[in-house]
Amino acid sequence: MKIINKLAASLIILTFSSQGVTQPQFTTTSEIRAALDEGTTTSELLVSRYTQQIQQLNEKLHAVTQLNPAALEDARRLDRLRYEGQVLGPLHGIPVLLKDNIDTADGLANTAGSILLQDNFPQADAHLVAQLKKSGAIILGKANLSEWANFRSTNSSSGWSGTGGQAHNPYDLTRSPCGSSAGSAVAVAAGLAPLAVGTETDGSITCPSAINGIVGIKPTLGLISRAGIIPISAYQDTAGPMATTVTGATLLLDAMVGKDTADTDSFEAPTRYADHLRADGLQGLRIGVVRNLMGYSAQTDAVFEQALSILREQGAIIVDNANIETLEQMNALEFDLLAWEFKDALNDYLATATTQYKTLDALIAANRESKELAMPYFGQEIFEMAQRSQGRKEKDFDSKITELRSLARARGIDAAMAKHQVDILIAPTVSPAWKIDHINGDHYVGSATTPAAVAGYPHITVPMGFVRHLPVGISFFASANQEDRLIAAAYNYEQASKQRRAPRFLNGDPAPYIFGNN
Repeated sequence: MKIINKLAASLIILTFSSQGVTQPQFTTTSEIRAALDEGTTTSELLVSRYTQQIQQLNEKLHAVTQLNPAALEDARRLDRLRYEGQVLGPLHGIPVLLKDNIDTADGLANTAGSILLQDNFPQADAHLVAQLKKSGAIILGKANLSEWANFRSTNSSSGWSGTGGQAHNPYDLTRSPCGSSAGSAVAVAAGLAPLAVGTETDGSITCPSAINGIVGIKPTLGLISRAGIIPISAYQDTAGPMATTVTGATLLLDAMVGKDTADTDSFEAPTRYADHLRADGLQGLRIGVVRNLMGYSAQTDAVFEQALSILREQGAIIVDNANIETLEQMNALEFDLLAWEFKDALNDYLATATTQYKTLDALIAANRESKELAMPYFGQEIFEMAQRSQGRKEKDFDSKITELRSLARARGIDAAMAKHQVDILIAPTVSPAWKIDHINGDHYVGSATTPAAVAGYPHITVPMGFVRHLPVGISFFASANQEDRLIAAAYNYEQASKQRRAPRFLNGDPAPYIFGNN
C-alpha cells in the first residue's frame, strides 16, 4: 500500500518507550469521529497513519497479515463524500481490520492463518463486510489469528498461524495474546487500528479482548450474519466488534448487524445499540455474581472484588453466588459436538471457495506433506479427530445439540437469572496472560466464556484492572437479545472505573516490580 508523507500528527502522537518500541497514544473512535467532523484530519490521512503504525510495530507484534490495496482510494472517495455533505454512518471514513477468516472481495486472501489457503481469494464480501462498507467503514486489512481459529491442535499456541507467525501481547511481548482473534485484539490494543472484527466460537473474541486490555462484544447468535466466515460450528460461531472503548465496539456492532438471506438464523437488530450508551446503566440493576466461573486465578479474583465495589457505588444491586448449575455438564458435551459439526461446516465452506483444497481430508494430507512449514510447533489432532467422525451424521448428534443448548440456555443462564431474579450475570473474563510456550502449548486455566458461547447469548468484556502489568477483564452476559442492557451496564462501569491503560511493550515482567506502577 502506498503511504503518503502528509500525516495527521494531531491525531496519533508517537512516543518512545525505554524498550525502543514506537508506542502510540490512544485515540478513541469518538475522538476520531470528532476530528473528521471538525476537519482536523481526513480518512486518507488516517489510513496513511495507521499503515505507518503497522509498518513500525508489526515486526514485533505480528498482528496484521495483509493490507488492503484499495484502502487509500476508498479513503479518498469517502473524504469526497464527506466534503459534499454525505456521511454514510457513524463509522464513515474510519479504518477497520478484519480477522483473517472473513471473506472480502478486495483482493485479500481469506486464509484462516493457514499457508494452504493463501490461494483463497473470495469473489464476494461476507455480509458483515458489505454492511461495514455500506456504513462507510474502510477495510484496512486482515488481522492475524490462531490458525484455523484455534481448532487444529490440542497443543496449540494461541496467536500463532502459518501465515502470520506468533502474535505477541503488547503489554508483555513474552506473553500470549490469547485466541483465536489474537491479531484483532493486539492491533486495537497497540494502536494499529481503531477498530477490528473478531469471531468467536467459545472465547475467541472475549479472551483476547480481556488479555489485551480492550472491549470485546460477542453478540447473540444471528445478530451478525455468519455467511462468508470460515466456520467451526453454525451453533456457536459469530463475528463481533473489538475496540478500546464500549462506545467504539457498540458503533462497530451497529454497523455489522442485519438480516442476510444467506444465513437463515440471522435477524434484524431490535434496536440501535448506540442509543443504550448510558452513564446510569447500572442504576438499580440486579447483577448476579457467577462464583463457579471463578477460582482459577486468585489475583484476578482480587481485582474482581474491587470491581464489585464500583458496581455497588454506581447503584447496582449485587446478588452473590448466582451460579450456573449445569456448567460441568456443558463442558463435558461441548468439544465433541464442535468437532463433529466442524467437519461438515468446513467442507461446506471449502466446496465453494477458490482454494484447491476442497475437503478437510485434503487439508490434513497437505499439512502432512508440508509439515515443516505448516506444523512446525504443533500437530493437527483436532483435524484428525473431526475427520474420523461421521460429522453431523454421528449418532444422536441432533439430540445432543438440543441437550447442550438446554444446559446452556433454559437450565443454565436463563435458570440462574430467574432463580436469583437478576438482570445480568458477571464474572472475571479470564486469567492474566500466560507465557508463550511453543513446546507445551497454552497454559490456559479457565474463563467465563463457555455458557454464553454455547447458549448463543451476548457477552461483553471490559477492562477491569491489572494483575501487575497485565490487564484483566470483567464479563457481562445475559439471555438472548439483551445486548442493550449489557451495553448500558458495561458503558457505565467503563466510565466509572476507567481501567483502560496504554501497553508498555515490555519484554518480560518488569523488575523490580513496584505495586501500582502499571
